[in-house]
This record gives sequence, C-alpha cells and structure tokens, in this order.
Amino acid sequence: KMRLPWITVIIFSILLLENVKLVESASKQQQQQQAHDFLLQGNHTNNWAVLVATSRFWFNYRHIANALGIYRTVKQLGIPDSQIILMLADDMACNPRNSFPGQIFNNENHKLNLYGENVEVDYRGYEVTVENFLRVLTGRHEEDVSRSKRLLTDDRSNILIFMTGHGGDEFIKFQDAEEISSHDIADAFAQMWEMRRYHEILFMVDTCQASTLYKRFYSPNILAIGSSMKGENSYSHHSDAEIGVAVIDRFTYYTLDFCANPHVDPRQLSILQLFKSYDYHRLGSHAEWRHDLYGRDLRKVPVTDFFGSVMRAEISPPITFLHNISLPSSSSSSSSLDDTTSKQSSEPVLSLSASSDPSTEKKQKRSMYNTEVMIGASVLLALVFGLSMLF
Repeated sequence: KMRLPWITVIIFSILLLENVKLVESASKQQQQQQAHDFLLQGNHTNNWAVLVATSRFWFNYRHIANALGIYRTVKQLGIPDSQIILMLADDMACNPRNSFPGQIFNNENHKLNLYGENVEVDYRGYEVTVENFLRVLTGRHEEDVSRSKRLLTDDRSNILIFMTGHGGDEFIKFQDAEEISSHDIADAFAQMWEMRRYHEILFMVDTCQASTLYKRFYSPNILAIGSSMKGENSYSHHSDAEIGVAVIDRFTYYTLDFCANPHVDPRQLSILQLFKSYDYHRLGSHAEWRHDLYGRDLRKVPVTDFFGSVMRAEISPPITFLHNISLPSSSSSSSSLDDTTSKQSSEPVLSLSASSDPSTEKKQKRSMYNTEVMIGASVLLALVFGLSMLF
C-alpha cells in the first residue's frame, strides 16, 4: 500500500526535471536570439558620410557652414574622419573678407568654431566638381588618388550623403559653373548597388526645390529628404552682423538642433521623428521625404544608423578544431601542402564579439533567476505532493 505513493512521486519528479530542462533550453535559445539581434540590429557593420558644399564665393558662406555643421555632428556621434569624405568648394576660413581669419561660425555668439584643428577636408576649391563627386560614389578613381579621398564602402555600409548649395528643378550647381542632375545621381546610385558599395543610403539635400533631386532614384534601400518641394525656395536661418552674410540655412540648423538635444539620447531617436520635426512655419518651405525604395519601418530606424557609427560583429559558424594533426614532412609534395593550406583557409573564422549591452545583461540575469525559482518551486511541490500521499 505504501509503494504506490513513492512510485507516483518518482514519476512526477522525473516529469518535473524534464520540464526544467525544457525551460532552460528555451531560456538559452532566447539569450542567443537576443545576442544575435543586438549584434545585427540594422544589418550594417560600418557607417560612412559624404558631405558636399557645392558653392563658391563669399555670399555663399552659409553653405560651407552647413556642411561643416553636419561634419561636426557625425564626428561627435562616432563616425571617424577616415570614413568621412568632406568636399568644400571654397575656403571661407581664409577668405580676405572674413573678420575671423581661420575660423567659420554658424552662430551669432561665435562660441563654436566649425573650422577647428581637427577638420580634414578631402576635396577643396576647384577639386569639388561633378566628375570627382561621381568618382567618389562609384569608386572609379585614377590610380594616384589617395585612400583618404576614396569611399571604401561595402555591401554592409550605411552612407549619409548630404549636399548643400544652389539648385533648381532636378539639378544642383557646382562652383556656379556646372551642374549635376537627378538622373546623374540616380545612375551613380544604381552603379553603387550593382557594385555592392552600400547597404542603405540616407540622401539629404538643402537647396531650393530640393525634393526634385531624388525623383529619379530607382535603386533599393535609399531614403531621401529635401529641404523644399518643387517650386519652393530654401531659406537661410539668420545673418551675422560682424561677418556680414547669412551663416546657416534653416533646414540644416534644425537638423543640427535635433541631433544636439541635450535631454535626449540620439540613439533613442528615430529617423521618422527627425523627418517630422521639420515644421513649415520654421523652415518657410515643406520638407519632403521619399521612402518607397526603403524597406524598413522608419519608426524603428535610429538616427544613429546614418549619423552615428556602429561596432558590431558578424556571427560566423562554430569552429571545428582538429587535434593530433601531424605536419607534412619536408619530402612531401608541394601540391599536397597547397591542398592542406587551401582547406585550412576555407575554415570559418570566428569574429570578434561585440561589447555586452547592460540591458541585455540584466535580461539574462533575470532569466537565470526565474529558472532557479522554477526549479526550487518544482522540488518543493514534489515534496509536498509526496508527503500528502504518505499521510
């Protein structure tokens, strides 16, 4: 009569242990999925920026300041100079009309010098041409062009392309002497896609009738926004009495203001929030964006996917280590040695792991704690059940 309860307790305990193993397995899979999502969020592994001010002459001071303002912001958010192509069509810092030699400001209080010691201009003056811009995008350079002037991207690169200057219906002027059309830029992007030179592109342009410049785009994974619609002008934000000209455009000013908000972490802001922050009453024009070529939900795309930098690793297959392998003797044929080398080189290589995220560590500790509580509760339940059967 006393054997039946004990047998029941043993069976029940076995079932509980199997259930605990299933829970632990599910928890481990969840942790692995969280790590995978963290490493591959956004599906890109590096960020680049191409910043172009296309205008010459002193009265276009604001266009140079626009590009330098974006340059400073993306550097603060983590994109290094080695991954920024800066093209300035004129050297306003050394212009004889400049009341502040060697300095460029986009604010009236002159507290922030955009042309500081750490500015690296890749193309300046007459180097800023339509031809050189297209060569940068497509990678079709002459052999003597240095690496610092090349856009060394791949199919996992997110690229911010910012252009500012004077434009019109489907064109923007370079040096007030030539112009590039929307067809030219669209074809360049198509070549980039075919050559696997980008993963995603954010194309931003601050000029009159800016939205017409991306109407001809047809390549995938491109997100575009302009400061004005067709038939509209793009306006400056304010002038500086000491410098004597306008020092920044409205669209660029509010873009920088959005990214520099001290109360909000830019990593928590989405591209859609940035786009919706442009107000007609402040800009004097309608900022318009195009996302039909872009696959992701703009609400889930952080601003730093384009304005910042990432340090992620690709997850490779597990490595199978081979033990007790004898080295070939000196008399072995060179062909067998080459075969061995080629086989070894084809083995997958383990990528460096990314630094752990504090929120991910908390989730893992919480999951382990829940598993331990469940095990303890299961054992206690088994004991209570056994005792109730005995007595």
